[in-house]
This record gives sequence, structure tokens and C-alpha cells, in this order.
Amino acid sequence: MKSGKGLNEQLGSVLRAARLEAQLSQEELAFRAGLHRTYVSLIERGIKSPTLETFFRICAALGFQPDVLISRLKIPI
Repeated sequence: MKSGKGLNEQLGSVLRAARLEAQLSQEELAFRAGLHRTYVSLIERGIKSPTLETFFRICAALGFQPDVLISRLKIPI
């Protein structure tokens, strides 16, 4: 049974919340992570799924450990 948002949408929501918590714009986050702002937007909206390397770069740019952000996902087991 599927509940709520898919994994890409959840990850996007978690990353957006962390970005806002860090008081960064999408443009600033993208700059710090070496990405394009539109790509950050696509990830936050759940349209694109980041590679593991990109996810780690975003986490570093946000100042969060990857496990902290992953623990915020609601993944049914």
C-alpha cells in the first residue's frame, strides 16, 4: 500500500525544509553545491532525483549530515 508522497517528492520536501532552515535561497544553495539553480528547484519539487554524489554535495552545502536528512524521510518498510 502506497501512502502519501513518493520518495522523490519526500526527499525534495526534506531538502527544501533544510534549505529554509539554513536560511539559503535556491540560488545560494546551488552555488555552494556547484549545481544550477533550476536543478535544485527540480529536486525540491520531486521532478528529478539526485545522484548520491549530488545528495552529499547538497548536504555539505546545507551544513547537514546526510543521515540526518535521510532520517526525516517517511519510508515504509
